[in-house]
Amino acid sequence: MSQIERLWLERELQLVLNRYAQLCDGREWQLMEQVFSANASAQYGLRTLPDPAAILAMLCNHLGGCGPTQHLLTNTVVDVEMAEENASAEEALLVSSRTTVRASHRGAGDKVAHTYECMGYYHDHWTHTPQGWRIAHRKMVVGFEFGSRSVLAPP
Repeated sequence: MSQIERLWLERELQLVLNRYAQLCDGREWQLMEQVFSANASAQYGLRTLPDPAAILAMLCNHLGGCGPTQHLLTNTVVDVEMAEENASAEEALLVSSRTTVRASHRGAGDKVAHTYECMGYYHDHWTHTPQGWRIAHRKMVVGFEFGSRSVLAPP
């Protein structure tokens, strides 16, 4: 992989990560297909989510009734390994990344004065689809948190 190809790959992944923040903060659930692959899975803390429907349900349940949020994603480090020699160019790449996340949440309604923040990492494994790169598996590791999780609420 050339340096230009590597930079282009990193840029494509960053755009997907940006779309994830937009999905969460704007409650733009229709963006799921632009972020996760059709057979994606995830682990958020101790919660294992086997497919995109479960990931979306979790996001809706936590953010749907929450006040304003801001997901800041930065310091993305991309790792690329070569797989089989006979695979297509995209299939031959094993792509993973580690992204620092700081997610701020404000309560709504009677919890408007409450906040919840968590900081940690997204460890993502990527797959190339006809629509571009998508997250195939996400593991969120929370380093620390403060505030009240009670602000996370369903719609």
